[in-house]
Amino acid sequence: MPTDLDEHAGLEGPFTLIETRDGRRIAYVEGYKDSRLYTERRAVRELEEQYGILRAQALTPRASLAFVEKLLGEQ
Repeated sequence: MPTDLDEHAGLEGPFTLIETRDGRRIAYVEGYKDSRLYTERRAVRELEEQYGILRAQALTPRASLAFVEKLLGEQ
């Protein structure tokens, strides 16, 4: 994620999207004092959309490499 962003789609905390072998999609959301497993399609779809936004906001692979190399050079 670019470090110059004040806000991004991942600020609400971590989540995991899961697709079962039979094609069912579920989501696991971790939060302070409460973690939940979502199985309802609407809730899972919202998290899938959030994941798509995160991917769009993230650094490209080339920019990620440059960022890590810069950090390593500062050690």
